[in-house]
Amino acid sequence: MQRFLLVTLLALSLLVSACGGGIKGDPARGEALYKQANIGPNNAPGCITCHSLEPGEVKVGPSHAGLATRAGEIIRDPGHTGEAETAEEYLRESIVNPNAYVEKGFAPGVMYQKFGEDLTEEEIADLVAFMMTLK
Repeated sequence: MQRFLLVTLLALSLLVSACGGGIKGDPARGEALYKQANIGPNNAPGCITCHSLEPGEVKVGPSHAGLATRAGEIIRDPGHTGEAETAEEYLRESIVNPNAYVEKGFAPGVMYQKFGEDLTEEEIADLVAFMMTLK
């Protein structure tokens, strides 16, 4: 019985971890990570390399000015093929599965595809916490 309980608790903890649940991100750490030129063990391009924080300024990808507000709208867009139901879930999803929704005027597959593998759950949570400040 004790072994069954231990195995069950371990499985539940892995499930929560895989879903990014339970990790509260830090916006200050997320901002620092967001503004790095390269992130992760494979030196992936940092967010700021391809996304601007200025309204209307487009680099490789769309501006992230007002992103938290847009994220809440995107999850209701018929073009969103992901499973996110909240703005926070969408932002996380856009990091780990960037093709679940591609903003109009941009091509799928352009955003680095391995952030979900390269970044820790804490780093992803920190990035989401920072991006949720971009109203």
